[in-house]
Amino acid sequence: MLAISGIGTLVTNDASLERGKLGIINNAALVIGDDNKIAWAGESVNLPREFVGMATNVGGRAIIPGFVDSHTHLVFGGDRASEFEARMSGKPYTAGGIRTTMTATRAATNEILIENAQRLANEALHSGTTTLEVKSGYGLSVTDETRSLQVASTITSETTFLGAHVVPPDSKIDDYVNLVCGEMLTQCAPNAKWIDVFCDHGAFDVGHARAILTAGAKAGLGLRIHANQLRHGGGVQLGVEMGAASCDHCTHLNDADISALADANGRTVATLLPTAELCTRSKFPDARRLLDAGVTIALASDCNPGSSYTTSMPLVISLAVLNMNMTCDEAVWSATAGGAAALRRTDIGSLHIGAQADFALLNSSSHIHLAYRPGVQLINAVFKKGECVAGSLK
Repeated sequence: MLAISGIGTLVTNDASLERGKLGIINNAALVIGDDNKIAWAGESVNLPREFVGMATNVGGRAIIPGFVDSHTHLVFGGDRASEFEARMSGKPYTAGGIRTTMTATRAATNEILIENAQRLANEALHSGTTTLEVKSGYGLSVTDETRSLQVASTITSETTFLGAHVVPPDSKIDDYVNLVCGEMLTQCAPNAKWIDVFCDHGAFDVGHARAILTAGAKAGLGLRIHANQLRHGGGVQLGVEMGAASCDHCTHLNDADISALADANGRTVATLLPTAELCTRSKFPDARRLLDAGVTIALASDCNPGSSYTTSMPLVISLAVLNMNMTCDEAVWSATAGGAAALRRTDIGSLHIGAQADFALLNSSSHIHLAYRPGVQLINAVFKKGECVAGSLK
């Protein structure tokens, strides 16, 4: 058992408390049971007597649910620093840069891939992220996609087969789609929970994306889709039509796309990736349009070597508030409960009774500081399944 008192602001994301979107409890206490789940949450003055003597007082600091980063590409070799430098000098971002990482990934040993992926996962953990989704997508061959997912499985259970990232340069698109839907899927499915496809200019069109997602669904995988990042297209509406858990990027949307996402009633989440816009000098999506239409939004880092080489969810939150017209409460919810919704999980992303005890202690009295103080390390301690895995409560 663990009891924590003196919490200045406790963000629970528990709608049943009827305390706003974040279910905020001020001057709060929290109890984690022996099963590593939330056993009690409320005001410190109401902490059950049996826990009073054992409670650790955190001196008015805030506690939030651990971040749920529902879109990352952590398995890769090399980096693309030269491409980034060129882009900052005016070269536009295109999907073709993925092929550079493909070459480096194919050349990397399993040990190198594991070391790099675990380094990034640990970096994310120290930034408050307790759940990661991790994609393949830089191998683009049966062998390299399979081993990429084996590496991803050492980090998380939320693994995604993204053989359909781009078409490798030595392949024709129809032949490659057949490979992805056939032998590659067969080999990769045992280590994947989800299937994804980059449906955009320079990658896969709607027809190919439909075939890939259909094959993934038949193999028992959940559906995700990269959609409408580089220009407007049919990816978002395809994702909603096929019941994808998440349409990711959603940078270029029209009214019909937003209506489709709204009509999904949260079944298909719009996952926004503002650090990708930051690092490619692209237009930020207007989250306010989506929110006002009733669309469920997740925020994620899109950590990858080409367009968003960061694991920092606090930075993502800050950008969403400063550049995408989200309130602080909306951004924090979308980085926690929204990410959980994008993974169709109810046991993470919140601190309701019975939820997994994943949370972060902030070095501030309020979650608002995550946006208010961009770039500042505010994570004092991180708990996953009730265990302190980074920092401390002191």
